[in-house]
Amino acid sequence: MKLSQFPIYIIDAFTKELFKGNQAAVVPLDSWLPESVMQNIASENNLSETAFFVRNDAGVYEIRWFSPLKEIDFCGHATLASAYVIFDHLSEKGTITFWAKAVNTIEVNERENGLIEMSFPNRAPEVLNEVPEALNTGLSIKPLEFYKNQQAYFAVYANEDDVKNVVPDLEKLKTLAPLDVVVTAPSVAYDFASRYFWPANGGVEDPVTGSIHAGLAPFWAKRLGKDSLVALQASKRSGVLYCRVSEERVFVSGACVEYLQGTIGLLV
Repeated sequence: MKLSQFPIYIIDAFTKELFKGNQAAVVPLDSWLPESVMQNIASENNLSETAFFVRNDAGVYEIRWFSPLKEIDFCGHATLASAYVIFDHLSEKGTITFWAKAVNTIEVNERENGLIEMSFPNRAPEVLNEVPEALNTGLSIKPLEFYKNQQAYFAVYANEDDVKNVVPDLEKLKTLAPLDVVVTAPSVAYDFASRYFWPANGGVEDPVTGSIHAGLAPFWAKRLGKDSLVALQASKRSGVLYCRVSEERVFVSGACVEYLQGTIGLLV
């Protein structure tokens, strides 16, 4: 065994203010570490996600995301944070491409005003005809409607106040694994608002969830009759997401602020 050192960055994603948005750790690698080591790093970081990426021979960044408990199929805010690190520290310009097993290609572009735009597959939810009892009773305010996509159950409310005031029964929602729960409603100052609960996959409430907007944005685009939307994730830290919807893709943009840059030393 020998001591190997790896850079690590902690980035606040979907915000222009330090200590807002959603924290992600980003660890650039020259080659993959053993999965158990990456999981241990993510558990030690104890953030909602730690992203690891390796640039392959084709110039594509293969990316993997880990919560403190398990590997995650798809994470938007940690992808945004990874793109920020690549643009800001690895001197890439223009468009970069990520690849992940569950979502295939994710193209990312720098935009004006400090925004980074990610292209996700359109994951519009479908009506949920049979509502699990844990979902039906796991939220303190009863939703108007329920939907579902590959990632989460969607609980739709009449107004933003219900989204802000609803209290989840985390023990009940945990039994809905592997799916999480997003609550959402029209917003006053934005097009729509949401909160995201994920006890089944390693957390309580996610501050800002880029990946779920691949489902939220097309849902609200259809309901509001518009393809460009601005979204608020109404968590304690809060975050703002700029969304564009096409038939096959959802484009989600946000800003980032760097909190920490350091080095991990491991015997591997």
